[in-house]
Amino acid sequence: MTTPAALTFRSAVDADVPALVGLVESAYRGEASRGGWTTEADYLDGRRTDEAGVREVIEKPDSLLLVVEREGELVACCQLEHRGDHVYFGMFAVRPGLQGAGLGKEILAEAERRAGEDWGAKEMRMTVINVREELIAYYVRRGYRRTGEMSPFPYGDERFGLPRRDDLAFELLVKPL
Repeated sequence: MTTPAALTFRSAVDADVPALVGLVESAYRGEASRGGWTTEADYLDGRRTDEAGVREVIEKPDSLLLVVEREGELVACCQLEHRGDHVYFGMFAVRPGLQGAGLGKEILAEAERRAGEDWGAKEMRMTVINVREELIAYYVRRGYRRTGEMSPFPYGDERFGLPRRDDLAFELLVKPL
């Protein structure tokens, strides 16, 4: 059995935008997303992001869109945004066919390391759609704490997708670094 090649990490650049949009869409929406376990297809239709949204993350001050590659091939990405004493973690996407193989755990550890080392952050925060119990459990196993703090889902704002349910909200998860 051969060992998979190591992951490499770099900051996203403008030329990455179309591929990053494709990756994020494939991980969360539509039939392609059902190849992994992070799909939101049962809860949301429409788009997860677009080129303008990805470009905004790349260009925003105190923000980093981390591109994850294996042998030069895009396999994952995540957003890190420095917000005072913490870093917000978002736009986490792993190619559906590669989910469940430990990549997410490795990428999350690298993101946490960078948040602490690069920005001196004391904690990592993220929001997860409240009905995504399996995903929330994944983060809890990695040291994140459910806060019970909810923020409303932006119904009517198609940039976040087209809800298929009327009970969606975002739950804040927090991990000390």
